[in-house]
Amino acid sequence: MSSHVKVLAHEEEEQQKPENLKAGAVPKRLLRRLVFLTFGALFMAVGLEIFLVPNKIIDGGITGVSIMVAHFTGVPLGIFLALFNLPFLFIGYKQIGKTFALSTLYAVLVMSTATYVLHPVKPLTIDPLLAAVFGGIFLGVGVGLVIRSGGSLDGTEIVAILINKRTPFSVGEIVMFINVFILGSAGFVFGWDHAMYSLIAYYLAFKLIDITIEGIDQSKSVWIISDKYREIGEALTQRLGRGVTYLEGEGAYTGDSKKVIFVVITRLEEAKLKSIVEDWDSQAFLAVGNIHDVKGGRFKKKDIH
Repeated sequence: MSSHVKVLAHEEEEQQKPENLKAGAVPKRLLRRLVFLTFGALFMAVGLEIFLVPNKIIDGGITGVSIMVAHFTGVPLGIFLALFNLPFLFIGYKQIGKTFALSTLYAVLVMSTATYVLHPVKPLTIDPLLAAVFGGIFLGVGVGLVIRSGGSLDGTEIVAILINKRTPFSVGEIVMFINVFILGSAGFVFGWDHAMYSLIAYYLAFKLIDITIEGIDQSKSVWIISDKYREIGEALTQRLGRGVTYLEGEGAYTGDSKKVIFVVITRLEEAKLKSIVEDWDSQAFLAVGNIHDVKGGRFKKKDIH
């Protein structure tokens, strides 16, 4: 099981609830989840029926298979989206948990119903490039919203998790292989031009999923090692308005004790932080990494001078 799946599975074990959980917190959290799941599923349906499907452009995964089967049979796409995803709900329940399975079931049903309702609607464009671009954007935002809310709109990753247990390939590699195969199949079904447009839509959707999950204003974690740690820390607090934490470190080669500065910033503040560190110690060790989520503590920005 991949690490992110383990985390989700752990969250399902709600045997003990925090004492400070307010009475209205659970309904509000549930309502927020339902709203995001609904909007995510609706965005997915619009991307499919208003942009991609009318222009014979497909997505990867179960959605792509559903589009091709619907094309051959003439049966509405929504039926296959629900039918093909149902087996993976049981797998998701076993591998990840009840909340994930219920969230996925709700999102898939909303998506399937919305695609059925939108099927008679005229597409906004018949230009395949525009359809691929805007269809990919709608799909990416939709899938991202559903994933952020603890659900899924496609069973491909669940299949990849199962295969990953029995093979040396990562989940990402397995998902990529499956989708390349499915998108390549579009060339035989709809023609190779449409297959290439499908790749454009898939790439844009992939990027928009990351942006939607992580947020546009992505946070970054920074580690700084310098003999002038106190001066740098105070400068970061005064000029960036960010709280810093001093950690104890030890050089593995020299055995010397070191102070490590840890701070979380936004990517817009990265250049200024590097300038501040450079002003105090041009030889300081500096490591910057992306982080997906920041909660608690004192991350809120203070007034700066």
